Amino acid sequence: MTNTRTTPPARAERPEAPPAPQAPRLSARDRGTRLLATLFLAPTIVGIVVFTVVPIVGSVVLSLFHWNVIDPPRFAGADNYGAVFGDETVLVSFRNTLVFMVLAVALQLLVALALALTLNGRMPVWLRSVFRSAFFFPLVLSAASISVVMKYLFNQDFGVVNWLLGFVGIAPVPWLTSENAAMTTVVLVYVWQQFGFSFLLFVGGLNNIPKEIHEAAALDGATGLRKHLTVTLPLLSPTLLVASVVGIINALQVFEQPYVLTNGGPGDSTRTVVMVIYETAFEQLRFGEASAVGVLLFVLIMAVTALQFRLSRRFVHYQGAG
Repeated sequence: MTNTRTTPPARAERPEAPPAPQAPRLSARDRGTRLLATLFLAPTIVGIVVFTVVPIVGSVVLSLFHWNVIDPPRFAGADNYGAVFGDETVLVSFRNTLVFMVLAVALQLLVALALALTLNGRMPVWLRSVFRSAFFFPLVLSAASISVVMKYLFNQDFGVVNWLLGFVGIAPVPWLTSENAAMTTVVLVYVWQQFGFSFLLFVGGLNNIPKEIHEAAALDGATGLRKHLTVTLPLLSPTLLVASVVGIINALQVFEQPYVLTNGGPGDSTRTVVMVIYETAFEQLRFGEASAVGVLLFVLIMAVTALQFRLSRRFVHYQGAG
């Protein structure tokens, strides 16, 4: 029996892959446009790197060293962070800052929203412009100068506030020398200066709400407070998110008002985290520990901001979103 040997079929040649498409060559005009855009963006990028990125990295590195400016830096590892967590003054300052943040931001948003809703009603255009300028004006002033003036106004002995309260039979209030009243005074001064920013945000957000929506709500019987709760606030929620994020970030970094008004007192009742950073670095020359406190404050701000954006998925409603 003869063995027949079969030859395997020839392999089909694989088709050659098409050449990769080449990127279109930019014309001289396009290259000039890109170069011009880069030149315009360069100052901003350089400013962010020099004044934001480099200080953040420098603070993180410095928090790992002992340094008093006079002697060379000595590596400390995590010792500065251990000292921070064991310092009662630092822990109290974080508590005070969080309490201040909740009170100040809540009052700031409430006042700004109430005034924005009031001005959004029927009012002459010129009068609305006057109120807008008046409410925004404190924001352009120096926080330190405002605090100096307010320190005299809230003085217990010769302040104008207690003088006015005396006309209605109220005894002088120790605005700056009582633990409970001191924090309240700092919050009031801070909100008086800062609410103008949130106010303008809310005015812009209210102007972007179509009038047809309010007209339809009125036909359905939604008027007054019910209309604002069921229609205005949901449509204004993106603006409310922006105002709350900016407000919380600013409140966590408060310094001028408590420093000028009470210098952190009485006791440590109004001492904030930024005040502790300033005192530790420039009064006690412990720059490593001050940097550690700054890093912890940065982490706290990032965590709170991330939590806000996470929770915003539930209560923020965008117009036209499905």
